[in-house]
Amino acid sequence: MDMQQPAGFARPVSTGRADTFPRLLLGLAAQHGSHPAIREKDLGIWQTWTWAQVAHEVRILACGLAELGFRRGDRLGVIGDNRPHLYWSMLAAQALGGVPVPLYQDAVADEMAYVLEDAEIHIAVVEDQEQVDKLLDIRTRCPNLQAIVFDNPRGMRHYDDPMLIGYDALRQQGEVKHQQQPALFLREVDLGQSDDIAIMLYTSGTTGQPKGVCHTHSACITMAQVDAEFDGLDRHDLAMAYLPMAWVGDHLFSYAQALVTGFTVHCPESSETVMSDMREVGPTYFFAPPRIYESILTQVSIRMDDASWLKRKLFEYFMAKAKTIGPALLDRQALPWQQRLTYWMGDLLVFAPLKNVLGLSRVKVAYTGGEAIGPDLFDFYRSLGINLKQLYGMTETFVSVCMHPNGGVKLGTVGKPMRGVEIRLDDSGEIMVKSPGLLKEYFKRPDATAEAFTHDGFFHTGDAGFFDEEGHLRIIDRAKDVGRMNDGTLFAPKFIENKLKFFPYIKEAVAFGDRRDEATAFINIDMQAVGNWAERHNLPYSGYTDLAGQVPVYELIRECVKKVNEDLAQDAKLGGSQIKRFLILHKELDADDGELTRTRKVRRRFIAEKYQVLIDALYDGSDHCEVESQVRFEDGRTGTIRADLKIWEVRTFAVIGARQEAA
Repeated sequence: MDMQQPAGFARPVSTGRADTFPRLLLGLAAQHGSHPAIREKDLGIWQTWTWAQVAHEVRILACGLAELGFRRGDRLGVIGDNRPHLYWSMLAAQALGGVPVPLYQDAVADEMAYVLEDAEIHIAVVEDQEQVDKLLDIRTRCPNLQAIVFDNPRGMRHYDDPMLIGYDALRQQGEVKHQQQPALFLREVDLGQSDDIAIMLYTSGTTGQPKGVCHTHSACITMAQVDAEFDGLDRHDLAMAYLPMAWVGDHLFSYAQALVTGFTVHCPESSETVMSDMREVGPTYFFAPPRIYESILTQVSIRMDDASWLKRKLFEYFMAKAKTIGPALLDRQALPWQQRLTYWMGDLLVFAPLKNVLGLSRVKVAYTGGEAIGPDLFDFYRSLGINLKQLYGMTETFVSVCMHPNGGVKLGTVGKPMRGVEIRLDDSGEIMVKSPGLLKEYFKRPDATAEAFTHDGFFHTGDAGFFDEEGHLRIIDRAKDVGRMNDGTLFAPKFIENKLKFFPYIKEAVAFGDRRDEATAFINIDMQAVGNWAERHNLPYSGYTDLAGQVPVYELIRECVKKVNEDLAQDAKLGGSQIKRFLILHKELDADDGELTRTRKVRRRFIAEKYQVLIDALYDGSDHCEVESQVRFEDGRTGTIRADLKIWEVRTFAVIGARQEAA
């Protein structure tokens, strides 16, 4: 439902320039004040705020923060799920010339303490009791922290710590401040400059401690405009904000682009209701990292496994046809009427109902990025008629480096450079980028900033790749991870891992093979998919460790690995990196245990050190290996898991591509 306009509300007037986020907000409020800006589902009901109402809220919040002592150049910690009040807090901080620093809401206390101290945060705005408890627990390690503003008061009735202030109380202080100094807000907004730091986003820390990436208003706005023009986005589009606010992808797609185009952002009720909320919203613009698309495909596979024989056969038949027809239709290629008729029937019986269940029926364009997506996974969605495209970028480039244009999607690539972006490859194949969206600096790290750039302003991405004959960029892997096997075969672990993760039964994989005679892998099963499979096959189990160690599960996973090997054998360059031996890990790789980043990227070096005994067993011919590993629980306690893991061999295939090439 729409909220009523505040009594006595005066529509803000645009300052004329649109080179900072607060000024963009004022412009939207002046030109499209009645247009829905953001919606949030609360207690089953969608609440709506217009751009005029958002501008009013940001004005009052900014005055409240100023009353708390927030000043130009200060950093504001922001922690929680995607909530309107948290997004508005970021805008309020920027209006005062400050810098919002979003933190991962699921981070353990130690990780939060590092960022709070490194960023020198005095005030933090958090979502609920869970975040408050974490900050109170680590405040002795964060002497800079002076105030914690909490949004949701549930469970906090008896909290009386003087550091705490409720969101409503902050608003009340802001109302008083605004009445006393009505010119304060616009005066502070007018002082802002386009080259001021707008946001500080911390890197995932795959190789060490995270670094604070400082982006200016100009960098963020420029790339958001380039992306919006690229796909024709406008204020009539609908987006879903469900990814971590601390991730650069959310800041581009749910924040910067919303303020550039004026489209409506939707915040789901909780992380558990995202799919059902998407069905209600029907977003026209959707972004997700590969792991989300993998999870959706797993759900589809489970539904098909449980479906009737007829439905399974219809799904298999029409999906086989759609693999060639669907992508061709998306690219507007001419097709015979028989193929169009077949696809129309498939859409009527299979594709349209499936897209409706997934909440993707109205999507005009969908993107994936953050890491490489498996070609098979990519092909599946485009076969359904979903205009899924790959993009390439990172935190330091404010995402946008390359994108697939409509009608120019090429599997296995990430598209061509965006407008204003220059790319060159050094002698080792590392991708170097110069772009208007590059970071201004790493916070308090002039050494790291200098090391990241060449003398002529190109940024070291750390990724290895090459341009194909059509000018599309193909990412091989992280430059430091690409290696060679002892026979000279190129070894790209991420490429292999993505192929493994296409199967719904495999949630995560870690491949090994650099400077080895053969490739091996750790496998994490997907508990939901394999658990569903086990129930249908009357296979009892007590939990993840028990299920992962059962022989039928090993047989199931071995078939998946064998299919990957068969596929790799078609590639002359990578065919020699087929998986020879594998094991199924006794626990899921977890960010809390340091094995994954908060964006679920594998911390390869950490895993290799932690599980060296397992790697040794994969290569010394053992058929099993005992392991003991420590795990960390959400409350900070630790425990130990012991297991005796089986090691199985997998069939490999002759490298067909190499034989043909030689012939």
